[in-house]
Amino acid sequence: MAARAGFDCDVLVIGGGIVGLSTAYALTRTAPGVRVTVAEKEAGPARHQTGRNSGVIHSGIYYRPGSLKARYALSGSAEMVRFCAEHGIAHAVTGKLIVAKDTRELPRLRALAARGREHGIPVREFGPAQIREHEPEARGAAALHVATTGVCDYGAVAARLARSAVSAGAAVRYGAAVVAVDRRAWGVAVRTAAGEIIRARALVNCAGLQCDRVARLTGDDPGMRIVPFRGEYYELARPELVRGLVYPVPDPAFPFLGVHLTRGVEGGVHVGPNAVPALAREGYGWDVVRPREVAATVAWPGAWRMAARHWRYGAGEVHRSLAKHAFAKEVRRLLPAVTDDDLRPAPAGVRAQAVLRDGSLADDFLIRRGRRTVHVLNAPSPAATASLPIGRAIARWALEATPFS
Repeated sequence: MAARAGFDCDVLVIGGGIVGLSTAYALTRTAPGVRVTVAEKEAGPARHQTGRNSGVIHSGIYYRPGSLKARYALSGSAEMVRFCAEHGIAHAVTGKLIVAKDTRELPRLRALAARGREHGIPVREFGPAQIREHEPEARGAAALHVATTGVCDYGAVAARLARSAVSAGAAVRYGAAVVAVDRRAWGVAVRTAAGEIIRARALVNCAGLQCDRVARLTGDDPGMRIVPFRGEYYELARPELVRGLVYPVPDPAFPFLGVHLTRGVEGGVHVGPNAVPALAREGYGWDVVRPREVAATVAWPGAWRMAARHWRYGAGEVHRSLAKHAFAKEVRRLLPAVTDDDLRPAPAGVRAQAVLRDGSLADDFLIRRGRRTVHVLNAPSPAATASLPIGRAIARWALEATPFS
């Protein structure tokens, strides 16, 4: 114990989103003697990606067999439902329809059905009549019904994880933006914007939209940069048009699922998101512009290479962002009854997309382990769904990186 006297904690977790808080929660459960501190720059948990999404508990059907996303989503979806039930958090297992809008999408739909069966996910193939029976206003050439998809309140899940971790002895410091990291042989010392110093034996970087910056503060080269994409949502003025969740067949060339309709736990229906470049890492509207952040994105070679590959897709997304009619037209491909006036603006989110130097969009979890550090550099959807098992894995890696005797 004397050897630990010079440290404020054994493991410092940077980031109070659902992955960071799940990691802290896992540490307190699997290594009860280990002292854990979470440093979160905002005034409370889940203020960015965790609290600004459609709340879907993903089944895992989209993800390549053997990928981390598949592994953790398949186990994490059932575990998330149990966690919500145990702690009285609003949730529902609604199932969802993935709709092929025309015959050109049928091969991709069939491939998804085969992948779902390979994963052991219960899927049913619907024709047009069955689509209308399940979702009376939806239209398509065919669809898959995925029974294990659900919805929950991820903000409430994150808050519950924080309370549970604190009850087990962890500390959660809000308003603690990390601005400097000094890594030594003995561990790390971080300085916050308020001038506080926190000394720890190991650092876990779950900083989401700021994760590449934190990695560079430690002296590690993340080999990627975060390029923020804003996801804009609407609320459906006539929620009775949708019973559950209605999704398009995803475009395999782009790691976003496309505009979909999601009945949330509160009964309203979210429509979206699209995916447009954000002009700030926390740029939740076109009016939020941070020139230094834009310049940093432009200076990354991967950003130009990505733009060269996907500019047509991106131009369509920007058009749908600026023209509500174009957005509504995209929605009508799934639900023809939706009018422009049915779409009411709702809060947007920003996705922390990791872009590699060659312009590739990291599609799976990207986690790198350094000396006394674990960096979570890409935590795409289904990160919230998979947060409990991925938190346990990160906790294990943090414990392996540091001697606590």
